[in-house]
Amino acid sequence: MLGRLNHVALVVPDLAEATQAYRDKLGARATAPQALPEHGVTVVFIELPNTKIELLEPLGDKSTIAAFLEKNPSGGMHHLCYEVDDIIAARDRLKASGARVLGDGEPRIGAHGKPVLFLHPKDFFGALIELEQA
Repeated sequence: MLGRLNHVALVVPDLAEATQAYRDKLGARATAPQALPEHGVTVVFIELPNTKIELLEPLGDKSTIAAFLEKNPSGGMHHLCYEVDDIIAARDRLKASGARVLGDGEPRIGAHGKPVLFLHPKDFFGALIELEQA
């Protein structure tokens, strides 16, 4: 069911500072910031040869990651994103196995313009999992 690792997401307190660190200190390529008000975040992708790092900064008062930064003021790893060939089939298989899909269970459009779902971290050993339609 799982395809390749699409990205590792890091919540950061200052997106510009984090982007500069990856670009200037590590020599990585970074995308332009992209505001995603429907998800309450602004994102930058650090492009690597085999995957991406997604840098997330809260956007607005109702950001889904604001509480994460309150608990982790320096930021930290937020989730892993895996590609799946068929997100609906993956969702149905996971639900049938007892895994919890967050939200209403329906895919939403993610930062790459593709459908995504999130899985409860308690079902995956403390790791928040995002599935993205390949």
